[in-house]
Parts: sequence; structure tokens; C-alpha cells
Amino acid sequence: MQVMCLYITGHLNSVFPAEYRKEILRYLYCHQNEDGGWGFYIEGHSTMFGTTLSYICMRLLGEGPDGGLSGACSKARKWILDHGTATSIPSWGKTWLSILGVSEWAGSNPMPPEFWILPSFLPMHPAKMWCYCRLVYMPMSYLYGKRFVGPITPLILQLREELYAQPYNEINWRSIRHLCAKEDLYYPHPLLQDLMWDSLYFLTEPLLNRWPFNKLREKALQTTMKHIHYEDENSRYITIGCVPKALCMLACWVEDPNGVCFKKHLARVPDYLWVAEDGMKIFGSQAWDAAFAVQALLATGLTEEIGSTLMKGHEFIKASQVKDNPSGDFKSMHRHISKGSWTFSDQDQGWQLSDGTAEGLKCCLLFSTMPPEIVGEKMKPAQLYDAVNIILSLQSKNGGIAAWEPAGSSDWLEILNPTEFFVDIVIEHEYVECTSSAMQALVLFTKLYPMRRRKEIENCLTGASAYLEKIQMQDGSWYGNWGICFTYGTWFALGGLAAAGKTYGNCPAVRKGVKFLLGSQLEDGGWGESYKSCTEKTYIPLEGGSNLVHTAWAMMGLIHARQMERDATPLHKAAKLLINSQLENGDFPQQEQAGVFKENCLLHYALYRNIFPLWALADYRKHVLPQLKGI
Repeated sequence: MQVMCLYITGHLNSVFPAEYRKEILRYLYCHQNEDGGWGFYIEGHSTMFGTTLSYICMRLLGEGPDGGLSGACSKARKWILDHGTATSIPSWGKTWLSILGVSEWAGSNPMPPEFWILPSFLPMHPAKMWCYCRLVYMPMSYLYGKRFVGPITPLILQLREELYAQPYNEINWRSIRHLCAKEDLYYPHPLLQDLMWDSLYFLTEPLLNRWPFNKLREKALQTTMKHIHYEDENSRYITIGCVPKALCMLACWVEDPNGVCFKKHLARVPDYLWVAEDGMKIFGSQAWDAAFAVQALLATGLTEEIGSTLMKGHEFIKASQVKDNPSGDFKSMHRHISKGSWTFSDQDQGWQLSDGTAEGLKCCLLFSTMPPEIVGEKMKPAQLYDAVNIILSLQSKNGGIAAWEPAGSSDWLEILNPTEFFVDIVIEHEYVECTSSAMQALVLFTKLYPMRRRKEIENCLTGASAYLEKIQMQDGSWYGNWGICFTYGTWFALGGLAAAGKTYGNCPAVRKGVKFLLGSQLEDGGWGESYKSCTEKTYIPLEGGSNLVHTAWAMMGLIHARQMERDATPLHKAAKLLINSQLENGDFPQQEQAGVFKENCLLHYALYRNIFPLWALADYRKHVLPQLKGI
């Protein structure tokens, strides 16, 4: 998407010079499937979305129609044509193809910008949407309302011929609006939603593009662009994520190709770029990774040996805390408080995250108990109080903690989910991981600041504990939303319950959670869970054996539940596997992806392979080995 945006705006070669383009192509070649396609994520089966966008990316980066490593382009094009052609790409793909000029807007369902001027009393008002969904469809609706199409270059004309099985000008675009390749379809749209799209397409859109209703369209576009500028400015042009980044940047260029907003967007593209063994990719989880890495290092107890590293980590985490709320009347711009929070990436991004805030807070609280000459000056209490305020503000009535903004919108709004490959994206929800992280942080905070908001924190912990117990699965596990899957969720849940004083002896949920983990341990002492668990909503073992990150999560979950006081054998076996799996240089082998986004998209956290085995072994050394006689 970023490549397409830069191609349209004429800045591809300046932002992505030759070596960058080479590394992006290398990434694509490394992850092309044997059948010639690409998945929605790098371990997934081939999809029309992944394959079409990857093919277009290769062509825009200079590969010929039959070029690429080992005929990558030819294989990809064959896959596209054999699986229904680009007419069956999901809705996000149809939007990008229309923007690029290799599809027609008539083939997309409407995304009317008038949505952004709806009265606030309506149940589908933008303020009631999940923030990520809101910030993707905001620039999409602007570009749709403008019916923007990029420059039709010779390469675009070639792509029009390559992506379809019939001449471009003979395609019945109206008929493809609801088409989606079976390989991409995870959330089939209900009939009610299709009727809504048809009504907008055949009735509303023709009216809004004619006088006098086109005056309303002009107002809606202005309001939408106002929101885009507000979000850009308050994220320092990073935006909430890589998908809205490309869309917001393009919207700014459409409004003013020479404007300062677009130039500011260009300057922040490098914030998303990362180079690894497999090439260049786009991601940004700096604060998230740092908080986990610091806690793993602190768990080792090697303070004097790694003091300089700890000090650097401490300084980064302190610097990454958001110092202010969004500017101006942020509530009218559908924003929540952010002062005192931590984001997923860095301070500039500005988007508060409950579990990110909790993990950052835990780090700063732990550092505050250590010698400042080794780890640096501790964070000021007022900043810690701000972080607690963020966490408490995100608790729902059911006791759970939401991720970005307070939850509470009606569940039925999920019927309006316009995507085909995600679920539960329309409104904000509560999550086991966010709830557990918040509980652990608040308990640690209360130990150090026992009189600060004591009653509120006690009530929060009581509600959060009840929430965790309520959402436990029948088999004793918890469904993890941001990692794979039941192993990840159970690690978090047991940590949260332990922080709240729940034990194997006094809490049935803890006993059931322990039983689940012990029951899923493999013969080699490890754990391994398939990503298919996320979509099937039931535990599915990983084909091929143990995964070291999953093993570490399970170990830490069992240690939270004090398994070593009953039978330490499962922990000894798991520790042996981790120790024997470490490479000569201290690294751990890269295995399957461990992160998840909205059930159906895996995320690659490169540092997880080292953070969690280290953390688990450190906890093992601290809590399990002393149980053995003579140690």
C-alpha cells in the first residue's frame, strides 16, 4: 500500500531508493508460496488480496510482467487468473485498485464521507466505532467521495491487461461489488449488510452526486479532511498504523500535492521501515517490544552486569510516555485521554494503549526500586499517576479492560463490518491480555503507592478478576486475541489472577487453567499451538512439535500458578527444552509467527524468540530452582 501511494504521488524512487526497493522485493520473494501466491500474512495460504497487491508491488518496483526471482511475477499472475482474477479481490483491495487506476470505483461498495457528519445520537456514529476501523475508513471515504484515481501511466494500462481475463473496458464493474475469492473470505457479509450497500449504491450515491445534494457531499468531504488533519497532527504524521498511514498520506496529497501536510507525511515513512534477514518490511512495535524486553532482563537479576543496557531501556521507556492529551476539544474529534499512556510504537504516535501503558508502567515501577546510579533517575510520581488514570479509564462495566478507547457500543453494530477478512472490528472490545496487564500493573503500583486511589484500584481489581473468571473457556484456557492463542491468553489470565491474590488453592479458574496447560504439554517438554486455533476458536496443536515462544508463555503461566509447589517436573522439562534450543551465539531459532491481529492475521514480532525464552528461564531460575534441595 505504501508503494502504491508513493508511486501515485511520484515519490517512489526518492523515498525508496534502489537498495530499499531491492530489499522490499527480497521480502516478497522470500515469502511467495509454492503455488505462486501470497497470503494475508507470511505463513498463510495464498489469497487474492495478498497475491494481487504483491504482484502490483513487484511491477511498480520495476519488475517486468515475467520478471522477478524464479519467475515470481509469472507465477503470481497465473495464480490471480486461475482464482477468479482481480475482480474477486476483497473490498480493501478493490479500494486500492480503484485508487491506482486498475479497477473502477463502480466496482466498489460505497464509503460515503457523509458518515462523518451524522448526528451523534445515531447508534452508528463514528465516535462509537473502534478507532482503527474508524481511521482506516476515514481516508478511504474521502478518496471514495472524490472518486480519486491516480495518474494513468503506461504501466497502469499494462496492469489493466494483466490482472483480468477479459478486456478491461468490457468488465461489468457493477456486478463485482460483492465478489470475494473464497481464499480470502473469513467473514461472509450478512444479507442485511448487502442490502444496505445496494441501497447506498443505487439510491443514495446518485442523489449525493447531483445538485443540490452534492453540496452535502462537499461539506462531508471538508469535515472528513478536517478529521484526517487532526489525526495526522496528533500522531505527528505516523497515524495509528501502517494501513491508515498510506491512506491519510494520499488524502493529503490529493488535497494539496505541494502542501506541508503531505511533506510531513513523507518525512515519517522511515519510521515504519525495518530490515531483517528476509528483507524490508513495514511495522512498528518499539515501545511494546521494549517493555517486554526490559522485564525479561530485569527478571534475570543481572543488574550490575547489564546496568548500561537497563539504563538505556529505562530512558527509552520514560521518553516514550505520552505527555499530553490530544489537542483542542479532543472529545469532539472522537478521541479519548492519552496523557500518561504508552503507545504501541513511540511517544509521537500518541495513541494510548491499555496493555502498552500497563507494561510501560510496570517497567517504571520496577526501576523506581533500583539504584539510580545503575538504572537512571526514576519517573516522577505524577507521571505514574497519569498512567494509572489511563488504565482505570478503560475499564468497562463488565470488569474487562479495553485496548484503545472505552468499550460500550452495541454489539449488533458488528453486523456492519465491511471487511471480508477480519471480525470484531467495528466497535471496541475488552481483552484478556489488556485486563491482565492492567491488573499486574495496578497491584505493583499499590505496593509502592498504597494510599493513591486505593479504593478505585481495589474495585478495578475485583471487577477485572470476575471478568477473567467469567470468560474462561470450558477446557480451562483463555482465548488470546493478540497472540497464539489459548496458550498466550492463559499465560496472561493466570498472571492477572495471581496478581489479584487468586491461587491454585482458592480459585477454581486457576486450577482449570493449570490443568489446560499441563494437558497440552508435549513429550519433549514444550508447547506448540497452531495459528488455526485463532480462527477455529478451539485449541489445535502445532504440526511439527514445540514452539519455544509458546513454551515460554506456558512456563510463565504455570509459575504464576505456583506449579513448582506441587510438581516441578513439567517446568524442568520445559526449561531443558529452552536451554538445549539456544544457539551458540545466544540467539534462539526463529520459528512460527506468534502475534495475531483480529483473529485472521498473524503478526511477526522478531524479538519474541529471544524475549520470552529468556524471561521464562529467568523466572524458572528465581522461582523454581530454589525449591530444589541444596539450591
